[in-house]
Amino acid sequence: MVNEGAPLLESGRTLGVIGAGVMGQTLIRGIIDAGLVTPRQVWAAARTQARCDEVAESLGIVTERDYRPMLPNAGIILVCVKPAQIAAVAEILKGGSVRGDTLLISILGGVTIERLESLVNKSVWLRAMPNTPCLVRQGMTVVCGGQGATTERLEIAQRIFSSVGDCMAADESYFNAVTALSGSGPAYMYLVIEALADAGVRVGLRRDMAIRLAAQTMLGSAKMVLDTERHPAALRDDVTTPAGCTIGALLMLEDGKIRSVLARAVEEATRIVEQLGKAAR
Repeated sequence: MVNEGAPLLESGRTLGVIGAGVMGQTLIRGIIDAGLVTPRQVWAAARTQARCDEVAESLGIVTERDYRPMLPNAGIILVCVKPAQIAAVAEILKGGSVRGDTLLISILGGVTIERLESLVNKSVWLRAMPNTPCLVRQGMTVVCGGQGATTERLEIAQRIFSSVGDCMAADESYFNAVTALSGSGPAYMYLVIEALADAGVRVGLRRDMAIRLAAQTMLGSAKMVLDTERHPAALRDDVTTPAGCTIGALLMLEDGKIRSVLARAVEEATRIVEQLGKAAR
């Protein structure tokens, strides 16, 4: 059970975000809007002065290229850079007086906790895999912990990512598959929405109407699965009447091997994530 009432930070400690890109800024907004921290407790780091100025003005937080002076007081640091940049960030963290009780949370795809701990082993590492719907507070994030990752620390991570959607904890052995399914998953959903909208246009609908119908139908269907906790096949059967148009459409989808195509897509993405993690070593 997540302790929602406990302070996220100890007195005098800060929350830092290394990598103030789209996801980094999204997490900062969610955390502040949820009341987990105040803007004065947050700092961010970006690679260019132009981005620092933009983020500072947009979010009302301190944003610097050189974040080493902020490290000693950091209680939580979110690492939101690209996997290829982790070695450079680790060098700064190692030489920047990061405390042993600082919680480091990485959102880097494919980079294992073992690898992170080999780079910076004087703090506690967690991994998180969010997805882009976090931008509209409908994200799906999975978190896991390494050595020293207590239940309390996992709860802190879950509170952070619950500010931008849903969050669950899982063993790290699932993370490549999680990245391939929910991390990359929005792209699959957008492709399906686009294809359905094209089909709507083909049978006479306006483009804007077709996109809205397809997107809202996907949104409502997903909510039905989550809210009812019924198996998708059971919900599908509710829509499929004997000799109706739905069963005819479903047979066409099965003829096109939609199940195996989606399964192979996730399988391929999982393989690539594993390779990305190896390349970051």
